[in-house]
Amino acid sequence: MPRATALPLALLTALPLVVAGVLAPTAHAATSAPAPYTVKTVKITVTVAPEGALGTRTCTVDADLYRPAGVNATHPAPAILATNGFGGSKDDQAGLGKAFAAKGYVVLSYSGLGFGSSLQGGSRGSGCKITLDDREHDGAAAKQLIDFLAGVKKADNDNSTVDYVTKDTGSRAKAPNDIRIGMTGGSYGGEIQFATAAVDPRLDTIVPLITWNDLAYSLAPNNTSLPNSTSVTYKTPGTEKIDWTTLFFGVGFLDGIMATVVTQDPTRPAPCTNFADQACLSKVQLDSTGYPDKATLDFARHASVESYIDRIHIPTLLGQGQADTLFTLHEATATYASLKARKVAVKMIWQQWGHSHAPVAGEFDLSHPDTNYEGRVITAWFDHYLMDRGQAPSLDFTYYRDWLDKGNAAPAFTSVPRYPIPGTTTLYGSGSSLIRDARVIQPGSSTIATGPQAPTSYTETSGLDQKLPVTDAPLSTTALSTAPLTSDVDVVGIPTATLRLSSPTAQQSQKFAPAGQLVAFIKLYDVAPDGTITLPHRVLSPIRIADVTKPVQVSLPGIVHRFPKGHVMKLVVSLSDAAYKNNALAQVVTLSTSKTAPTTLTLPGKLNLPNADMTPGPVDGPTGSGPGIGSSASSDGSGSNSSGSSLASTGLPAGLPVAAAGLLVLAGIAQRRRTA
Repeated sequence: MPRATALPLALLTALPLVVAGVLAPTAHAATSAPAPYTVKTVKITVTVAPEGALGTRTCTVDADLYRPAGVNATHPAPAILATNGFGGSKDDQAGLGKAFAAKGYVVLSYSGLGFGSSLQGGSRGSGCKITLDDREHDGAAAKQLIDFLAGVKKADNDNSTVDYVTKDTGSRAKAPNDIRIGMTGGSYGGEIQFATAAVDPRLDTIVPLITWNDLAYSLAPNNTSLPNSTSVTYKTPGTEKIDWTTLFFGVGFLDGIMATVVTQDPTRPAPCTNFADQACLSKVQLDSTGYPDKATLDFARHASVESYIDRIHIPTLLGQGQADTLFTLHEATATYASLKARKVAVKMIWQQWGHSHAPVAGEFDLSHPDTNYEGRVITAWFDHYLMDRGQAPSLDFTYYRDWLDKGNAAPAFTSVPRYPIPGTTTLYGSGSSLIRDARVIQPGSSTIATGPQAPTSYTETSGLDQKLPVTDAPLSTTALSTAPLTSDVDVVGIPTATLRLSSPTAQQSQKFAPAGQLVAFIKLYDVAPDGTITLPHRVLSPIRIADVTKPVQVSLPGIVHRFPKGHVMKLVVSLSDAAYKNNALAQVVTLSTSKTAPTTLTLPGKLNLPNADMTPGPVDGPTGSGPGIGSSASSDGSGSNSSGSSLASTGLPAGLPVAAAGLLVLAGIAQRRRTA
C-alpha cells in the first residue's frame, strides 16, 4: 500500500492545495511547439466592505490572465476563476491555468486578499487583510473579478478589458453581464467559492476541495452536542487545535510583514498584522481559554458556508481528504448533506490526499489533469457545466481505498449512489470488550486521570510531522476492544459512539461552563497481532462534555479503512492530546459499561464482526498504544501492551488519582519535549 509523505511546512499551510505537485506547475519535458495560450499579469482594484470603524476599502488584486489561442470576441470561451490556499499566491495555480487554457478555457488565477507578497521582484501580492474568505470581503472581491471577465471592469496596469468570455443570454442569463464561469481551488481557495456563489448568481459551478463547512468546528472542534449526524455546528464550544491555529497565524503574519516592511504596502499594518482585527482577538481568546467565546464563534461562522448554505444553488463537486486533520471528512459531509437536502446538484469525493499528506501517484494533479483520476473527473465536470460537452456527471459518493492502490490510484476509487453507505453495525461495551450480543453484556469500569493542560497523548505535530508514533501515557487512556477479526472488515463513513463517563471534578465544575467542562479525545485504533497501533490518518474526535451525568453521543472521525483479519478494533478514550488545548483542571474520569445503560460503538455498513470473549473483567486501563512514563515507543508506532500497573475492576486504587494527576503533569511535559 503506497504511503504519501507529510508536506513541508512551507507547502502545508499554503495549501494552495498541496502547492507542490497539486495545483502548482510540475516539471515536464520541454517542447518547441508554441504554447496554445497567452498569459499576462493584470492588476485589478476592487472595493470591499469596511473593517470595524474603517470606511469602504479598496484593494489591488494581483492576477494572471490565461487566454487560449484563437479565442476572441467572435469565438469566445468559458472562464475558470481560481485562487490560492492559505499562505500561497497566484503562482500556485500556474499549472492549472496553463492546463485548462490549453483545453480552451479562459483562466483568471489571482492571489487572495492579504496574500502573494514576495521578496523576489518585490511583489506586494494582493492588498488588504486576511478576512477568512468572508462574503463581504473576499466574496465581494471575487465578484468584481467576474466583472472584469465580463468586460465591465478594466485592469489598472494596462487599462485592458476582456470581451472573449462566453456570455449567458436568454433563459440562461441569471443576472446582468452574465458569463459562463466556474471556480476551483482548495482549502482557503475552496471556501472562497462558496462566498462568491453566495454573492454572485453569475457563477455557474464550483469545485471546492479540502475546505471547511464551519470554521469554528475546524479550529476548535467538538464532536458531541451536534444537532444531527451530518452537522458540525455544535452547541457546546469545542477545544482549540493549538498547533494548527498557531501555524496559520505564523504564515499569515509573515506574508503581512513582507508586504508592510519589504514592499511598503500600507494596507496591512498593525494592530493585527495582515489579519482582520477580530482574528487576532480570537486567537488570543482561544489560547487563553482553550475554547471559542461568542465573538470568536460569530466571527468564524460568518466566514463559513454553514451560515449561508441556503444561498448556494449551483452544481457543486466536493473533494475532501481522508488524510486531513485540519478540515476533516465531517466538513464536506455536512456541506453535502445540506445541499442534497435542498436538491442542489452535488457530488462528493473522499480522496486520500489532504492537508496532512500529498496526493499519491495517479490521484490528483491539475497541472496535468488528463493523467490522474480527479483531474479527469474535474475536467469532465467543467466540460459539462461550462462547455455543454458530455453527459451529466454522476451525482454520487466516490471514495478512495488505499488497500487497493498498487501504484496507480485510479482503480482504488469506487462509487455508490449516495452517502452514507446503507446500514449500520452496533457493538456493545462489555467489561473490556466490544461485543455484538447486548444480552450478555458484562459490567465493568476503568478510571483514568490527567493534570491540567497535560499533553499525555500524541497523535501528530499538525502541519509538520506524522512520522512519530502515536503514543498514550499510562493511566490517562482507556479502551474497549473487539476480539481479533475473523475476516477483513472495511469501514466507510463516520462511526458513532455512546459513552458513559463520570467525573467528580467535572460534575461540580461544569456549572462554570465551558472552562470547567470535561475534555476528552475519542479514537478508533487498528491494533495488529504484534501490538502495532494504526490510527487511520491520525484523525481523532475531541469532545467537550456539557454534562457528565448524561450519556455522551460522539461522532467519531470519518474513515475509509480496512481492518485486516486478525487485527483488533479498539475504541479509545484519552484525556489529552498534544495538538490541542486540554483540560483546564485536573480530572479523574471513569468509563463504565453495563447492560442497563450500554456503551456502544456503531459502525457504518452491514459488517461481519466477531463476538468477543465473554470473560468478565475491567475495561483496559492504558491502551497499549504508547510507552510508560519516561519510555519511548518504537518508530513504527507499536508499543507495549503492559502498563506496569493493572487496574482493578472498581477502578484505580485509593489515593492514586490525586498522585496520578500530579505525575501526569510531569509526564505531559516530558511527552511534549520528546515529540516536539
